[in-house]
Amino acid sequence: MDEKERYALGMAKRRKVLGAAWVDKAKANMTPFNEEFQDFITRGAWGEVWTRPHYDDRTRRVLVIGTMIALGHWDEFVLHVRAALVEGGFSQDDIKEIILQQAIYCGVPAANHAFKEAAAIIEAIAKEK
Repeated sequence: MDEKERYALGMAKRRKVLGAAWVDKAKANMTPFNEEFQDFITRGAWGEVWTRPHYDDRTRRVLVIGTMIALGHWDEFVLHVRAALVEGGFSQDDIKEIILQQAIYCGVPAANHAFKEAAAIIEAIAKEK
């Protein structure tokens, strides 16, 4: 597979997981400064890793959300929780269970903040409907 094919596969997966609106926004915000990074994550994260056959998208979403809690990367946590709820068929209970699991391994303060962020996402999604 060449890099153009990997990019196309990555872009298709990225759109499926995050939603077309989010990806279109990211593309619209590309600049000469960040365009190489956007290309890199589309080919690497989305075209190389997310397209591997071993885990399904649901499992990968759980792993990513849990990892974002562990690392305290709240912008990415918000992005992936929203995408899981809107694009991925996750329920509020699914998100709650991921956070509870992470509370044991990442600590109560991280889980407390995750619940706060997730609640805001759930509220925002409800207002959009």
